[in-house]
Amino acid sequence: MSGTSEGPAPATELDRPVVTESEIITSAGTDPPVVRAPAPSPPSYRSVFTAAPLAMAVVDREGLVTGANAALAGLLGRDQDTLTGAVAADLVDLTSDARTWHAYREMLRGRRARLRCTRRLKHPEGHALWVRVTVAPLPAVDGGVLLSVADISDHRELQERLRHVRMHDPVTRLPNRTLFFERLAKALEAESYEESGTGRIGLCYLDLDGFKAVNDTLGHRVGDQLLTAVAERLTRCAKDAARTGTPLVARLGGDEFALLVEDSTGTEQLADLAESLLDAIQAPFDLSGRRLSVSASIGVVERHAAGTTPTALMQAADTTLYWAKADGKARWTLFDPERNAHRVTRQALASTLRPAIDRGEFALEYQPLVGMEDDRVHGVEALVRWHHPRFGTLTPNRFISLAEEDGSIVPLGRWVLRTACRQARAWQLEHPQGPPIFVSVNVAVRQVWDSDLVADVADILQETGLAPELLQLELTESAVMGSAGRPIQTLKALSDMGVRIAIDDFGTGYSNLAYLSRLPVSVLKLDGSFVRGFQIEDRTAKASPADEVIVEAMVQLAHRLGLTVTAECVETSAQATRLRRIGCDTGQGWLYSRPVSPDRISELLDTPGVQAGVGNP
Repeated sequence: MSGTSEGPAPATELDRPVVTESEIITSAGTDPPVVRAPAPSPPSYRSVFTAAPLAMAVVDREGLVTGANAALAGLLGRDQDTLTGAVAADLVDLTSDARTWHAYREMLRGRRARLRCTRRLKHPEGHALWVRVTVAPLPAVDGGVLLSVADISDHRELQERLRHVRMHDPVTRLPNRTLFFERLAKALEAESYEESGTGRIGLCYLDLDGFKAVNDTLGHRVGDQLLTAVAERLTRCAKDAARTGTPLVARLGGDEFALLVEDSTGTEQLADLAESLLDAIQAPFDLSGRRLSVSASIGVVERHAAGTTPTALMQAADTTLYWAKADGKARWTLFDPERNAHRVTRQALASTLRPAIDRGEFALEYQPLVGMEDDRVHGVEALVRWHHPRFGTLTPNRFISLAEEDGSIVPLGRWVLRTACRQARAWQLEHPQGPPIFVSVNVAVRQVWDSDLVADVADILQETGLAPELLQLELTESAVMGSAGRPIQTLKALSDMGVRIAIDDFGTGYSNLAYLSRLPVSVLKLDGSFVRGFQIEDRTAKASPADEVIVEAMVQLAHRLGLTVTAECVETSAQATRLRRIGCDTGQGWLYSRPVSPDRISELLDTPGVQAGVGNP
């Protein structure tokens, strides 16, 4: 696609020349090559030295200038008389890197034949000056070396201009595929991340939904205008989202763009960036009096830089972009090793699940349960993550069913319960000024049948010092409704102990309401499908009251039975407002916070309330 923009591309940080590593030329031999400079006495040599257009200076074995011509003084912007006696290495910056400095000292001692390097100097008038410095030995009778300096600024400027043209897209003026992969390869070199930074790298790989239709119906000229406008918005988002540094924005070709985040701080940073990119692109474009609306699909990858290659990172990003489009477009999708069926198999995970518990590969994240009336964190749900050494971080839906099948859910559940209770007690001690929050832990039916859950809970509460009323155990509706015998006895014993019992995903299972009144349950958690039903896609349409009536009926029923109600998957302020009006007690979802680390929960406990988005890092 040909570009329509005119004029040279604006300079960017990538365009600034960097001091190149010195090119040191040495030669071995008993008699090093000699630069024939006549002895000071013959007038012909003096006249040639003085009148020569090449900037030169004679330097003694101590590194001091014994004579310099007018050309050198003019080049450096110095008075010629002040050069005599000056330290030659300081005049042309031969000390800025160890290799050059060592080679120069070896020349002064007569142990090297020749030195040549490129240097960027600062002229007294303020502008930069690129020079080629050559140092060669003088005859032994004269001693010292001859220093010559050539101005190559015009050549360097031409090189940089040509490089900029070669490395930038003519339509959007963004870095092109060549420069992007050069930067990516550099970022993944060990020396780039081992000395400083987070040691992580992130990538947002984006393309426009339906861009071909724009080209086909409105022409390539409008298509180029759209690409340029998109590039401007992406660049603005990158600057606004900068934390440790501004992400590199590049056009990889066609309608494909990439944002490279070096030293990323985690998936939350990339998720926030992807959200801002979607919002920016979805706003209508005004192009030559024509109003266009487009969307984008984004594949997001974030990982440790160590062990990652440019090919592997781009393959992951390309796969994730495909997922985003397959899931409906106009969205971002985070790379998920679980979804790679060819890499993650049930057999591979099942064979390593039990040993993983002993190796400490599991960790907990916590999602706040926020009061609808006061926007305060009342509790948190503990969510287990498996940091698999091969497959990356796995969420419960990938391994819990396997754990239930082979019985490892019992030791895993015991570990989750102990870790969550210990953390809840730690928060209580860290924040004695406020009311303590409870922790909610999911329990599988097999834990009830295959272990003494009551004894386990009692021992863990005693061990951690957590009060029973600050522990909530969640069981799914399908697991509880219609159960009899041991499960019911276990739930009653736990309830008598003071532990709160919650039914998760309420409204999707048996819904035996008469049986519900006989269960020792204190909390109902409404399934997220009901809350998502509140979302109105067409803002001009009137909302159907059916979904609200159903939820309101369940809330009223729960309250009549003395139960509290928690709504899952609360994602918008409008949903929260309607749930609050209905009488829902607490909410859980991305409106308040994603699942986060314990430290992030501690920060939320220090705030007076959790408004929309406050809990999101």
